[in-house]
Amino acid sequence: MGRHRRRRTGSWLEIRLRAAGALLLAGSAGVHLDLYLTGYRTIPTIGWLFLVQLIVGFLLAVAVLVTRSRLTAAASAAFALSTLSAYLLAVWIGLFGFREIRTRAGIAAGLIEVAAFGILVMAAIVADPVQETEGPDSSGARMLARVQAALSMVIGGVGVISLLALALLGVAVANAAAPPGAPAGTGVILDTTEIGGVSVLTNARGFTLYWFAPDTATASRCTGSCAAYWPPVFGTPRARPGVTGNLGTITRPGGGVQATYDGHPLYSYIGDNGPGQANGNNLDLNGGLWYEVRAAG
Repeated sequence: MGRHRRRRTGSWLEIRLRAAGALLLAGSAGVHLDLYLTGYRTIPTIGWLFLVQLIVGFLLAVAVLVTRSRLTAAASAAFALSTLSAYLLAVWIGLFGFREIRTRAGIAAGLIEVAAFGILVMAAIVADPVQETEGPDSSGARMLARVQAALSMVIGGVGVISLLALALLGVAVANAAAPPGAPAGTGVILDTTEIGGVSVLTNARGFTLYWFAPDTATASRCTGSCAAYWPPVFGTPRARPGVTGNLGTITRPGGGVQATYDGHPLYSYIGDNGPGQANGNNLDLNGGLWYEVRAAG
């Protein structure tokens, strides 16, 4: 009777772990779906990676629920850990030319993925339990004891990895870019460069400048986390020789003077890693379309 009770207890534990793991996988996929639909789909490479993540995430959630395969649970745990790793890389050094910043959605997804990893590894451990054999001195009982000892070590290892993942996530959140404030200084130099046969406006370092479709000539609609992806150009603009156009400024929400060009508040883009790039052009992100500023003159 004791043998049957142990099997039943293990089975219920496995079911609960699988259900929790599937729910967490679906939650992570849901966050990526929301981000994909609200603009990430337009980011080169990152867009289709988000699409792959959310499709695979939902498929694995279903597979974890309907199968008792240890391999499925282990693969799902590895998938959750790889998704978290990609997020951390994007925050720290950038990924495929895209630099992630701290957002509530990103932090929530990271915590979900840490939990999914730990729970799914546990589900893999308890899947397909070793069957007991009769007799306390049987070789099957000795083997079960060895397996239980090994599982205790594995569980400890999972806990260490999960704690390490949480620590890395905390470091990433603490060091991630925050929405910029108004820097010191009263002027900003505007210049031009040619990208793809088009003359575009740049700052003094040669980085492409952008305008945001929802903005008006007197107000910026890019605030909060948006301003971390698209840092506003602060200061009174001055054009280098050969650059024409109407220069001006607006006062940003919360203070700070932002430069404008031909009635467009100006921004740079954290996805541009150097001069001559325009990775932010024609992106539908943070509530609207972004365009490189075409230079006049």
